[in-house]
Amino acid sequence: MEQEITLNAHNKQEFPPAHTAEHLLNGMVAGRFGCGRAFSAHIERKKSKLDYHLDRPLTDEEIRQLEADINRIIQEDVEVWIEYATQDEVRNRFDMHRLPENASDTMRIVHIGDYDECLCAGDHVKRTSEIVGFRISSSSFADGVQRLVFRVDAK
Repeated sequence: MEQEITLNAHNKQEFPPAHTAEHLLNGMVAGRFGCGRAFSAHIERKKSKLDYHLDRPLTDEEIRQLEADINRIIQEDVEVWIEYATQDEVRNRFDMHRLPENASDTMRIVHIGDYDECLCAGDHVKRTSEIVGFRISSSSFADGVQRLVFRVDAK
């Protein structure tokens, strides 16, 4: 008999291509620059922004490489899939400090192939090719905060 999964209600309506691109950018920046995932994010249909704590600004070359690598993953048509696990099962895999106090015991983990995994209750594409294109349209750095603004094209 299959166990029923209970999750907290989700109160946002994300634009799935931008939200999925945000996961890719977050995972890539955290992995390359050791800063963790964005501490602040605003994801919208027209443009989105992520803020990271860094000790220096990213170079233009680093930003263009992030953009190129994300577009390569988009073109690979990678599957986006969901895993469910308990908080105890994922505690050592993820930073749990941003979970609400009333978070359900069941966690929803969004995977983008082998490129990224994170706890998330939002909407995503089923395959990266639904994103079509990704562009970092601007960046800024002030007081240890690197902001990346991006846009996506979608089918």
